[in-house]
Amino acid sequence: MKSLQIPVVELPKETEVLRKEIRQFIQQEIESGSIEPKCDCWLSGFSAEFSRKMGERGWIGMTWPKKYGGRERPSVERYIVTEEMLAAGAPVSGHWIADRQTGPLLLKFGTDEQKEFFLPNIAKGECFFAIGLSEPNAGSDLANIQSRAVKVEKGWVLNGSKIWTSGAHVAHYSIVLCRTSSQDPNNRHAGMSQLIVDLKAPGVTIRPIYLMTGEHHFNEVFFEDVFIPDEMIVGEVGNGWAQGMAELAYERSGPERILSTYPLLNELTNLLIEKGDKRGLNQVSRLISRLWTLRNMSLGIAQLLEEGVPSNIIASLVKDMGTQFEQEIAEITRLLIHVNPSMDSESRIERYMAQSILQSPGFTLRGGTNEILRGIIAKGVIQS
Repeated sequence: MKSLQIPVVELPKETEVLRKEIRQFIQQEIESGSIEPKCDCWLSGFSAEFSRKMGERGWIGMTWPKKYGGRERPSVERYIVTEEMLAAGAPVSGHWIADRQTGPLLLKFGTDEQKEFFLPNIAKGECFFAIGLSEPNAGSDLANIQSRAVKVEKGWVLNGSKIWTSGAHVAHYSIVLCRTSSQDPNNRHAGMSQLIVDLKAPGVTIRPIYLMTGEHHFNEVFFEDVFIPDEMIVGEVGNGWAQGMAELAYERSGPERILSTYPLLNELTNLLIEKGDKRGLNQVSRLISRLWTLRNMSLGIAQLLEEGVPSNIIASLVKDMGTQFEQEIAEITRLLIHVNPSMDSESRIERYMAQSILQSPGFTLRGGTNEILRGIIAKGVIQS
């Protein structure tokens, strides 16, 4: 069995200045009525204006080169920004995917023209991306995708569909994984490419998939003879699978995999302290100790990614453990206090409880189901 080595990251004391600045900014936004905190804010909390304000402060694309609109800051500072936004329930979904993985993808595989156009606009909080991976008939078998792009003069014509595409209805573009050559029975991962698709282009249709809350961030996206210019191919034609897998470590290991229901946990803790409920606080302390462990694992992966160390196995582990933890927070809350979940309640804990219960079924689906993740982990740690 392989051992999984995760570095222990000590945050520099200087980062507390940044943390204080972020908290003051969020508090001002809440007090002014510009934002309303909520659970699962990184997918269901959208505000183009808030994303733009974050861009103005240099909190999007923080680690990227300055020539592309970044600030060349260390990854730990970006981590602090993301976890503070999540802990506060701030509406960050607009820029989230573009900042988290589209930017790193383009920095690694994109052309100079793609970097010069997209990255500064992402960093300003003015350009949002979605990811087109899953398909209706592929299930959890991503290698079974059937969307196809056929080469034509000066570009490609894309046909097919994607499902569970978060944020497509508010995004400007999507990175779409599709087939650009016939499927090889001996190598199911060959012949795939990644395209940058303008979601306002002719032939693109977006249909909402509504959550039990009545909200939606999932979508179905259909492509009917959509023309994609040659300059919108990401990396090498046929290398889409390898490129896509490189992105998944960013998607699966971040603090969003452990903090989706943190506002509920924080509110629960405060109420138990007010009541002097020692038994309840003992139960909550177990959750917090798990959260601390998961956070340290997530921080370690952030450092490995910055160093260019492959981290897909460890990231899959954090995602599996983290999303289960997020779901358990609502259950523990139900057992410890009497609360009537309501999306419209004036009580924060009742609103957060309703949001957590109704959105939690998607936690262990998005970014890879638990079964798929455990398969990745098992294959990775057992030596042949």
